[in-house]
Amino acid sequence: MFLYPPFYRKLKRGPQVILPKDIALIIEFSSIDKNSICVDAGTGSGWLALSLARICKFVYSYDKRPDFINIAMKNKEILNIDNIEFKNKDITKGIDERNVDLVALDMPNPELVIKHAKKALRDNGCLVAYLPNIEQVKKFVLKLEKSKFKDIYTVENMVRDLLIRKEGSRPTNKGLWHTGYLTFAYK
Repeated sequence: MFLYPPFYRKLKRGPQVILPKDIALIIEFSSIDKNSICVDAGTGSGWLALSLARICKFVYSYDKRPDFINIAMKNKEILNIDNIEFKNKDITKGIDERNVDLVALDMPNPELVIKHAKKALRDNGCLVAYLPNIEQVKKFVLKLEKSKFKDIYTVENMVRDLLIRKEGSRPTNKGLWHTGYLTFAYK
């Protein structure tokens, strides 16, 4: 099964990562581009942050764990990316940046960041959370609604491999099914 394009195969892994299939949705649904400033929280191995940095103007990535930031910094060196800053900081205590285009959260209890994200985002900026279970999504969405975010929606992205053969093609029994839910909201 083909899971990772060549870009990702070079990178070190520590904690669980957001996979390319979900990173693609985050990039497209948030409408970020080469002029965008992004904030990422829950750096982990840095896969999302570094993917954002490949296309955005600048990325700020927050994580409370210095060991995770060290892994992400090694990945930054592997890819020779310089438009990213890793911050060993708890984002639930606040976001330093303002007028950003995207705040992406891959962390437990992202609802604790909503008020800070609202201050950091530009008008119509996107807030997205990557969450593994639907009860977390529900808690996050209810708080987004109370905080007056608009166009709130949640998606799940599944990838199914296809077996292509001369005598007949069909889906394989393999696939990359549930990895997490993505909840998007706009300021």
